[in-house]
Amino acid sequence: MKTVFVTGASRGIGKSIALELGKNYQVVVGFSNSQDKADEVVEEIKKLGGESLSVQLNIEDRNSVDKAFNLIEEAYKHVDILVNNAGITKDNILPRMKDDEWNDVIQTNLTGNFYTSQRAIKKMIKNKWGRLIFISSVVGTSGNQGQANYAASKAGLIGLSKSISKEVGSRNITSNVIAPGYIETDMTSFIDDENKENIIEQLSIKRMGMPEDIANMVSFLCKDESEYITGQVIPIDGGLTT
Repeated sequence: MKTVFVTGASRGIGKSIALELGKNYQVVVGFSNSQDKADEVVEEIKKLGGESLSVQLNIEDRNSVDKAFNLIEEAYKHVDILVNNAGITKDNILPRMKDDEWNDVIQTNLTGNFYTSQRAIKKMIKNKWGRLIFISSVVGTSGNQGQANYAASKAGLIGLSKSISKEVGSRNITSNVIAPGYIETDMTSFIDDENKENIIEQLSIKRMGMPEDIANMVSFLCKDESEYITGQVIPIDGGLTT
């Protein structure tokens, strides 16, 4: 059975991805602080007949990433599928954005994904099979007021993924980006009803997205049937960017 490592999998989109993939793979639930939440995801997967464990890591720190992969490799030998989902926001308009607001978001959302991808891909090359999936955002292609740091980090993932796809495609390794729009998670819970209605008016499909909408696409990209899809950016946004 193949092993999947989902970062930021204790809640929201990451949790939904982990639960969906737990039907067919060994799933490593990556988390930074919420061990209780991560262990709950592990238990849910096991109750459904799957195999899972949780691993703590600080994705900003290469040593922490290496330690997490060492633990995974002790249990499951290697990571076959990496879902880079972990991310943070520290919003501010550019004239007021502090250095740490910029640096923390870039280090977590972009550099951290470089660390995890670099570590996973070495074994994938050896095994001549692998899947890398990056959870970006429509903001990475369109920009957004007050989110220059977040938009830059998510745009960076697109360049990273496309470059990876060109480097390792001959080894049967694919690399793709999913760009979610407005998804019902903790990160969008601050949106009030009036603004939510305004958002829905912009969408072809008149509802906010659900984490399961993202998980279903991730599941497809993990399969052998998706092997001719690589270097792509797939928006899942209800028609926001059409």
